[in-house]
Amino acid sequence: MWHGIEHVFIEQSLVAAFAVVGALILVSNRAAKYLTNGRVHGSAIAIVLGLVLAYVGGLYTGGKKGLADIPALAGIGLMGGAMLRDFAIVATAFEVDVVEARRAGLLGVLALALGTILPFIVGTLTAVAFGYHDAVSITTIGAGAITYIVGPVTGAAIGADSTVMALSIATGVTKAVMVMVGTPLVARMIGLDNPRSAMAYGGLMGTVSGVAGGLAATDPKLVPYGALTATFHTGIGCLVGPSLLFLTVRALVG
Repeated sequence: MWHGIEHVFIEQSLVAAFAVVGALILVSNRAAKYLTNGRVHGSAIAIVLGLVLAYVGGLYTGGKKGLADIPALAGIGLMGGAMLRDFAIVATAFEVDVVEARRAGLLGVLALALGTILPFIVGTLTAVAFGYHDAVSITTIGAGAITYIVGPVTGAAIGADSTVMALSIATGVTKAVMVMVGTPLVARMIGLDNPRSAMAYGGLMGTVSGVAGGLAATDPKLVPYGALTATFHTGIGCLVGPSLLFLTVRALVG
């Protein structure tokens, strides 16, 4: 019987991935309701459980894709890939109220600028603190602090080695996880309860995955607004990372 189930999971890997993730969300929602009395949203618990399972899966298989390295759960790799992630974000954009989006105006632009520059500065200072002194490494790690997509894109463009690019990805993933878990905890304190503040927040945080996950745990209706500016943020980072930011760092450190 077990071999039959495993065969179905392998043959229909993407369907199996949806079933596994659905079960995880069900368990998380139950835990949020009965263990935390609703103080912690089920989505936040699901994110943490997903990360733990990915870590355990990586240890078990010795691979690089977490649970997706297990043949019966390979569909999770496709489900969590960039294609379906971006498709989901585009789908949520259909709920965007154009009038509310226009209201972000200058505030949204300012958030995008600050959300690109400030994380980059923090990332570059961290790189220098850990002993990196060449412009390529400093720029790549700094770009990773913008998002884990901007880091490797920038590193590939300016010729960074694989170790530095891996560090930039790790920096961006750490930021994304912090935003995912921290957003529902601080939402009420920072007034994150309307489309305009969600767009400003998405521009400041920058990470699409972190903002989308965090807002889903706060108020699912805010996800398209935050993801909208966060997506622009990634595009801007990929544009200025290997060009303007790299030239600036090279002018400073030689």
